[in-house]
Amino acid sequence: MNLQAYKYTLSILRYNINEILENVINLVLKILIIVISIIVVIALALPSILNLAGLHPKFDGNSFDLEGKKALIIATNHGVLNKPGETEGKPTGLFLSELSIPYYDFKKSNIEVDIASINGGKVPMEPVPFFIDTPEDKKFKKDTGAMSKLQNSTPIKDIDFTQYDIIFISGGWGGAYDLGFSELLGEKISEAYYSSKAIIGGVCHGVLGLIKAKDKDGNLLIAGRKMTGVTDKQLKELGIMFTPQHPEEELRKAGAIFQSETAFKDIFATMTVVDDEKRFVTGQNQNSGHETAYAMMEILNSQ
Repeated sequence: MNLQAYKYTLSILRYNINEILENVINLVLKILIIVISIIVVIALALPSILNLAGLHPKFDGNSFDLEGKKALIIATNHGVLNKPGETEGKPTGLFLSELSIPYYDFKKSNIEVDIASINGGKVPMEPVPFFIDTPEDKKFKKDTGAMSKLQNSTPIKDIDFTQYDIIFISGGWGGAYDLGFSELLGEKISEAYYSSKAIIGGVCHGVLGLIKAKDKDGNLLIAGRKMTGVTDKQLKELGIMFTPQHPEEELRKAGAIFQSETAFKDIFATMTVVDDEKRFVTGQNQNSGHETAYAMMEILNSQ
């Protein structure tokens, strides 16, 4: 092969290699575009898919006009998901939908709403992916007045619980570290029960705030009452059993008659329980906010 033929052959090879590389790159880009498109579609559809599975179910409750009534929502101050003996861990705190949903449900019924916490000040929030956020969460985060209440919450020691018609305790993993250990919260709940007609309750880990309340004889106030809270099954399925208190376990220990629903995963279950006296209303988990808030308002409206 002479030099000219060699150069010609080499140029043909280079052209073919470049053409193959270009085709491979184009194919890879097409595949990437398809994969990215599928991911975007799934991400956009995921909230609806999870909702259909049972997460944050839609709820249509009766409308009320409860102007002049007041609700107190209590939240946790604990912001670290730490194991026993540890001080560090993943950030945690309030599961926002367990506060934002009742907050706007109460406001929609013209109820004045205050936000408190065990120690006052900032209420830490559980970081969650965007597809877990409820419409109320998104609204709350943009609501400067609501966020100010959450970041500057009133300590329970400075609040007269008897001045409220509804006392609602929100949950979140943080609640496992402080709500059920607060003797003061127990005393305030007892005072509200005996000195007012307040409807008392909460959802998920929030029900831990009821376990220290006592009756006039020094017995636990919730003993013998039908109640619910996040199940041990849900906690096991989520792989978080190292927190110091678990609602189902603590309610049973306090003598409450524990009730719950189940699903293939309990994160998709929900239940709201009203005790026979209609003074305590409790919701099973993060799905129960609407139903629990409306059940409390229905009782208040009938008084």
